[in-house]
Amino acid sequence: MKIVIINGSPRKNGATAGILRAMEDKLAENGAETEFFNVCDMNISPCRGCCSCYKTGRCFIDDGCERLSSKIAEADGIIIGSPTYASNVSGQLKQFIDRGHFVIEQLLYGKYAVSVATGENYGSGDTSAVLNKLLKYSGARLSGKIICDLPFGSGLTEKTCDKAYRASDRLFTDISCKKAYFFQSLIHKIIFNAGIKPFVERKGESYSGVIQKWKNIGIN
Repeated sequence: MKIVIINGSPRKNGATAGILRAMEDKLAENGAETEFFNVCDMNISPCRGCCSCYKTGRCFIDDGCERLSSKIAEADGIIIGSPTYASNVSGQLKQFIDRGHFVIEQLLYGKYAVSVATGENYGSGDTSAVLNKLLKYSGARLSGKIICDLPFGSGLTEKTCDKAYRASDRLFTDISCKKAYFFQSLIHKIIFNAGIKPFVERKGESYSGVIQKWKNIGIN
């Protein structure tokens, strides 16, 4: 079992990272293989908006984004966390999301996911909603979500650690037994067949890389 953990915070020792590290420890204890990535340490250029990746299946910018996307593609699960900036994810994480082959190319199809959103005052629920929509629209089954409001610079409470451990156990169990999540799967099927697939098919040859990726992961 391979699980990719992504810290979207510019702080490698903040609340978001602390929760993710607690989840990493618990998953390792259960026997999962994990890889932890701090987006702030990675060389990820902004999206240029050229759409060439939809034809070739790969961004022409060969940097940390492509390598991280490849790691996600090989994983069984993903945990992605972000602090709340202006009721949204961090700029560093958004830059990766913009280039990460998520929704159109269905990077997370058949994988299981957990989102982590932290904040201090207001808006962490909005951040969680952004992450959850990304995960589900990209084909993932959402095993759980963590929303935590903590004072800036404070350590994790016992209650927060318990949330992290429970979410880790549930993710591990879901992957192990391939939990169905019927309602989530139904919603994704509607979104994909009514919106994403017709859009891509109208684009024809210019989106041939997307069609090939769908075939590779078993989407008809």
